[in-house]
Amino acid sequence: MTTLSIDGEGVDVVYQGTEFRLERELIEEAIQKTYWDVTDHELLQMIEKDPTLRGEPRRVGDIVR
Repeated sequence: MTTLSIDGEGVDVVYQGTEFRLERELIEEAIQKTYWDVTDHELLQMIEKDPTLRGEPRRVGDIVR
């Protein structure tokens, strides 16, 4: 299971017991969207090869208010 902790400057990730941070600029470059328009589903797809996506995707802009 992957855990995401999203804030205004990037995302702290725990993936298979490994903790790391994805900075805002890296996310924007990888997904080709502004950080605020990226969804949690897109973030999971950056990290995992075939993630299990549940529920409706949520925009970072809606999560970080």
